[in-house]
Amino acid sequence: MHPACGRHDTGWGHREHQGRLPAIVRAIEQDTPMLLEHVVHVEPDPIEVEALLRVHTARHVDTVRACAAEAARTGELQHLDSDTVVSAASWDAALAAAGCAWEAARMLYDGDADGAFALARPPGHHATPDRAMGFCLFNNVAAAARAVQHHGAGRVLIVDFDVHHGNGTQDIFYEDPSVYFLSLHQFPWYPGTGAAEERGAGAGRSTTRNVPLAAGTDPATHLRALEDALAAALEEFTPEMFLVSAGYDCMARDPLGGLLLEPRDIHALVSIIVDAAASARCRTMCVLEGGYDPARTGEGVVQTLRALAGLPPA
Repeated sequence: MHPACGRHDTGWGHREHQGRLPAIVRAIEQDTPMLLEHVVHVEPDPIEVEALLRVHTARHVDTVRACAAEAARTGELQHLDSDTVVSAASWDAALAAAGCAWEAARMLYDGDADGAFALARPPGHHATPDRAMGFCLFNNVAAAARAVQHHGAGRVLIVDFDVHHGNGTQDIFYEDPSVYFLSLHQFPWYPGTGAAEERGAGAGRSTTRNVPLAAGTDPATHLRALEDALAAALEEFTPEMFLVSAGYDCMARDPLGGLLLEPRDIHALVSIIVDAAASARCRTMCVLEGGYDPARTGEGVVQTLRALAGLPPA
């Protein structure tokens, strides 16, 4: 986690607000000492703009930077769309968030950690190459994937379990055979993409896999769908790394979702991913996406960390 992430101000009443990270940190601190013995906090450097330009257009990067400068000049929040807000601190926060994801991926690739979690905001998986949307400024997981490939990695598998389809990540890699994108999400739901028929295009054909889930899908069906999708993905693609867009709005009672996972189900879900990664001789890193009930999101992150550390559910 980087302190700049907490300074991204979206204004009163916004779902993606400054209380999210403190709630998660409290949940981690309140968990058993066993978990804390397995967690090492690292404060990464912000990502370089050059790394963002591997997944975003220069115009998009310049727009976010200019909006943050305008917010600093006027003292007023700037809106990139009806949902996506930029404050004076948002440029630094966005660079820090992508930096957290990149550092987590680098640590795994270099063997400095067996698993990692990038606790960062603003989230990223809706950000397309040329557009901020859905609370997301830059696509953190995509930037991390491309950066770790630039660092020497080859094929990367991205799993997204946010309740909302990661349209931005899909768009960035839709024609890229070196990145496999697997998403489980509520459908139909925001942003309207993510049908099962969306399988990639060109050289990237068959390296996108969407698993649409109806609102109210029971946890057992949800987890079985993930197992089946991962098995199918690994028949089509041999990754060197697993990166995970971890969205806790897939949990029951989240104000922006209609799926029914409980915290213990999150442990089971992440364990399925970790086991699949291990079968492919890969390590797993997660980056925070959605989750808009802060206390429940904290519980979900704790269960994720326990699964990454090989600990039983709390």
